[in-house]
Amino acid sequence: MRAYREDKVVYTVRQLAELASVTVRTLHHYDEIGLLKPSQVGANSYRYYDEDALLRLQQILFYRELGLELIQIKDILDSPDFDYIDALAAHREALLARAERLDTLIETVDNTIRHLKGEFMMSNRKIFQGLTPEQEVDYTRRARLQYDRQIMAESGRKWKSYSAAQKQAIFDEGNAIYDDLADALEAGTPATDERVQAIFVRWHNHIHYFYEPTLEILRGLGELYRTDPGFIANFEKLHTDLPEFLHEGIEQYVDDLETAELERMLAEDEKKRDER
Repeated sequence: MRAYREDKVVYTVRQLAELASVTVRTLHHYDEIGLLKPSQVGANSYRYYDEDALLRLQQILFYRELGLELIQIKDILDSPDFDYIDALAAHREALLARAERLDTLIETVDNTIRHLKGEFMMSNRKIFQGLTPEQEVDYTRRARLQYDRQIMAESGRKWKSYSAAQKQAIFDEGNAIYDDLADALEAGTPATDERVQAIFVRWHNHIHYFYEPTLEILRGLGELYRTDPGFIANFEKLHTDLPEFLHEGIEQYVDDLETAELERMLAEDEKKRDER
C-alpha cells in the first residue's frame, strides 16, 4: 500500500504541463481519451490534478519513452492487475539496460578517438562494441523505424514488385503530397487545420506503398522528419519550416486516429455492458 501525504497539493493543467514538461494540449488530449482524467473539475471548469494524477502521468511518460502507443498504455494502466511499484521496477530495468548500452557506446567513441590519434591500438572487434545486432536494444520509435528488419524486408519486397512506371507514379504522388503541404505552410494554414489534415490522409495512404504503418511508426516518421539530417535537408528545399510543420501535423493526425480508436473501444465496452 502506498503512503499518502497529509498536505495534498493540486495543480492546474498549466502548472502540471510546466512541471512535467508537456504541453497543455497534450494533457487536454489525455483527458479527452480517458488516459489521464483530472482529479477534480472546479466550478470554473478548471482541471485540477493531485498526486495520484501526477504518478499516473509519470507512468504514461515512462511508457511513451519506451515507444508504446497511447492505446497500449491505457490498457496497461487500466488493468486491475497494474501495480505502480512493479511498473517502476520494470522501467528501472529497461533504463539500466539502456544506460549500460549507452556507456558502452560512449566507451567505443572514446576508444576510437584515441585509436585515430595513435594513442593505442584498437582491435577490429572493439570498433563495433555496442553496435552489434546482439547488443542492440530497440527502445525508440526512431530506431524501430530505421532498423526493424521485418519492416525493411516488407518494404523491399513491395518495392521490387512494382514496375518502373508504377515506381515513377509513386514518386510523383509523394512529391505532390509534400508540395501541397509546403504550399499550405506558405499560405499560413496551421498544420492542425482540417484541410491540411486531409493532406495527411493522402500521406498516410501513400506510405502503404512501402509497408503497413502502425500509429507508432507514423509518430516515428514525424519525429524523424524534424530530427534526421537527411529528411531535414530534403524538406527544407521546399520550405525552411517544413520539418517542424510536418511533425506538428503528424502528431495531430495520429492523436485523432488514436482518439477514434479509443472511442470505438469504449463504445464496444459500453455495448457489452448493456448486453449483460
